[in-house]
Amino acid sequence: MGVARVGSVSSVVKATLPGVGAPAATHADAPMSAAVQARWDHIAAELRCLVCQNESLASSNAELALDLRRELRSLIEQGKTDADIRSFLVSRYGDFVLYKPEVKPVTWLLWFGPFVLLLGALVLALRLMRRTPAEPAPLTDSERARVRQLLES
Repeated sequence: MGVARVGSVSSVVKATLPGVGAPAATHADAPMSAAVQARWDHIAAELRCLVCQNESLASSNAELALDLRRELRSLIEQGKTDADIRSFLVSRYGDFVLYKPEVKPVTWLLWFGPFVLLLGALVLALRLMRRTPAEPAPLTDSERARVRQLLES
């Protein structure tokens, strides 16, 4: 019974005092300057949402994406360069966070694998197309006799 009363009192307080119980507006929710907004848009479009995977950080509504967007804004406002921000996020989340990961030995398969497979498929197709068909073996005397019999009947 006491729990129900506390819950109802809490909802009454929230209804009569609108600011109570609501999350406080943080500095991260304040409007950005045009320069910060432009950098934020550029960087966030190049980053992948770790939850959605096929969405950019800018377009995702996942809770982790919201946290990463706040972190990104904080890093921009701290004066970090774009390269510093990317390297920080890669060190924290791996190359997967980037839509275009750097070309390095770890990511060679990502970058060059499709081209190697395509080249292999082309080589195989050319070899199959160039192969001359084998000539059929000549008919034996008994097979010729059987063919003549079928044709005459």
